[in-house]
This record gives sequence, C-alpha cells and structure tokens, in this order.
Amino acid sequence: MNPIVYIVAAFIVVLAISMFRIFREYERGVVFTLGRFWKVKGPGLIIIFPFIQQSVRVDLRTVVMEVPTQDVISRDNVSVKVSAVVYFRVIDAEKSIIQVENFLEATSQLAQTTLRSVLGQHELDEILAEREKLNADIQKILDEQTEAWGIKVTIVEIKDVDLNESMIRAIARQAEAERERRAKVIHAEGELQASEKLTQAATVLAQEPRAMQLRYLQTLSNIAEENSSTIVFPVPIDLFNGIKDFLKK
Repeated sequence: MNPIVYIVAAFIVVLAISMFRIFREYERGVVFTLGRFWKVKGPGLIIIFPFIQQSVRVDLRTVVMEVPTQDVISRDNVSVKVSAVVYFRVIDAEKSIIQVENFLEATSQLAQTTLRSVLGQHELDEILAEREKLNADIQKILDEQTEAWGIKVTIVEIKDVDLNESMIRAIARQAEAERERRAKVIHAEGELQASEKLTQAATVLAQEPRAMQLRYLQTLSNIAEENSSTIVFPVPIDLFNGIKDFLKK
C-alpha cells in the first residue's frame, strides 16, 4: 500500500483525537470560531473542529493570591511595610478571557495599588487597630473594579504590618505613658472617694463628742499594739471633760 495512505490515515486519526476536549467540573472552555467568540462550554466532553475553532481553558476555583509586601506611608507620615492575601474566583469565563489579557496578573497589580491607596488614607493607629474595616474597604473596591473582568473578590486579609525599630520603641513609650496616665487617674479617683468618706465620717463624729473620744482612745490602743517604744501623745482637754461629765452622770 502506498505510504501516503498511511500518512493520511494517521493524520485523520490525530485530527479526530484532537477534536475532543474533556473539561473537569471546575473548568470551562471558552470557544472561538474563526477568531470570534462562540460560547462557553463544559464541563464534560466537548467537540472542537480543528483549524476552525479554538478553546481556552478557564479554572473556576477560588484563587489564593499573595500580595507582595508594599511600602505604605500612612496619613500621619509613618512608613510601614504591609502584606496581604486576596481570595477571588472567576464567575464569568467569557469576560475573564475577552475583557482582560491576563486576569491573574491584572488582579495582582490592582490589589497592590488598592492596598497602598486605602492604607495611605488612614493613620498608623487605625491601620493597627481597625484591620477588619480596612479589609472590608479593600475587598469592596477590588470587587467593584474586577467585576468587568468576570472576577469576584470574596476576601481580603491584611497579613503583616511591619514597623522599623524606632517606631516600635515610640509606640512602646506611648503605651507606657498611657498606662501611667490611667494609673494616676485611678489613684486620684481613689483619693477623691476616700476624702469624701472621711468628710462624712468627720461630720458624724463632730455631732457626737463622745464618739470622737472613743475614736481617740481606739487610736491610742492601736498604736500601743504596733509599737513597743514609748510614745508621747498629747491628750486633748475635751477628753477629760467628757470623762468628767460621764462620771457625774
């Protein structure tokens, strides 16, 4: 048999095999006919006519993308290094291929610029304390801008916020000063409450002289128990007058 027949037969077999495409459950095929978009097909077995149609495979699973560390200057002019992670997935295979050249690279670049832009509008204290709010703001902006590409950004998480050594020491001093301020306020409030109680006690004792005398004697007894040395303590004349009045009664 003529060898050309074998070559033609082999070519037909290869051509027939190349007509079939198998797409997994999480994959879709964007099919073009003579360069024009035809339809999105899959999952399962689909037939592509060689030389006339081409298909582009698109993964619909959630992509976890690391955002490289970015140098961010906060609104109060503090330089920090921030890294983040973005979770997104393709929800429209047609748009992800036609509307953008490389949706992975485009999403990565957009995430970097958005991270710097959003954090640059906040002060350092807000960046450190309000991560959940910042995550939601970044996610909302990314989701709105990637919608035209058929991309859905589901989660954005700020991972690390790195400060230089001088800023870390400044924050430590600030925290220590804040603790000292709170301690002084608590101490002052305690002194105020104690003075109010002492004023009330003095008012009650002033209304009953004998109570004052008993308190005086109790104080002498406490001092005698705590100290073994001799103590010279002045005795008020009112004490003797009170005892005299008591004896008369």
